[in-house]
Amino acid sequence: MIGEKQAESIRSTGGNYLSLIKTLQTGLLLFTGIAGYTSVLCPVDHVVQFMGMVISLFLAIAGSTVLNMVWDRDIDSRMERTSHRPLVSGAIKVQSALFLGLAISIIGLGLAFWLDPLYALVVGGGLFIDVVVYTMWLKRRTPWSIVWGGISGGMPILAGRVLAVGAIDGLGLLLLLAVLLWIPTHIMTFNIKNFDDYRRAGIPTFADSYGFMNTRWIIAISSIGATVAIAIGLYSLGLSWGYLRLLAILSVGLLVLAGFIILKPSEKHDFYLFKYASVYMLGAMSIISLSAF
Repeated sequence: MIGEKQAESIRSTGGNYLSLIKTLQTGLLLFTGIAGYTSVLCPVDHVVQFMGMVISLFLAIAGSTVLNMVWDRDIDSRMERTSHRPLVSGAIKVQSALFLGLAISIIGLGLAFWLDPLYALVVGGGLFIDVVVYTMWLKRRTPWSIVWGGISGGMPILAGRVLAVGAIDGLGLLLLLAVLLWIPTHIMTFNIKNFDDYRRAGIPTFADSYGFMNTRWIIAISSIGATVAIAIGLYSLGLSWGYLRLLAILSVGLLVLAGFIILKPSEKHDFYLFKYASVYMLGAMSIISLSAF
């Protein structure tokens, strides 16, 4: 039988590996992919394809996240909030994490190709943009890297819709745009909150390059753009007025908080908007998914 210390060691190791995939971030991106799929098809009627999509997307997203953690471990060591991560502390060896990231990425892409080559191309494109273009090339060079990070963040919802439709359509691109416009609300508020950490690590941010107030204006404008894009997308899907009213309530909350960071700028309001941005996106994707049943 496994002793108590051994069991604790296994749990600790499992927790360290789990932290490499950033479960909340991976889960939210995966959910956007599910929403993209259910915007066309009901998963109950296409169980094998739907489960294949969930598994392949999860592996690809998680794999890219692990590879990003491997590449950014030197940055993480200089930032207070990330200095405890397992690759920095040595709890997980770099070679082990690299092997894990490559393995699950390749398996995810292989499964995606088995499901549909065009779907695999979108998934692979998202992985490439995230790891190579955003993380390895631009993140340490320019604050505008966030645009490419936003595109990679929008690829899961496009991929889900591509698998269901069998083509890249205008509505799929609109949903990608909605996620892209949502990214500044989520990331730039976080950059402001952790301004000193990012400066210490040498990561260029909009707040550092253009000032806090200009960054808050960008956040507010992008929040408006995201709500408009999602509203048009959901209306185009033919959702009932009940769902659209629920989206309107969620959107008002986002816009009010975006207004607060302009009219009454403070770290508290930045933090509230950062937290609510995830709630808003989760709510919008839930509305799309629920409408499939």
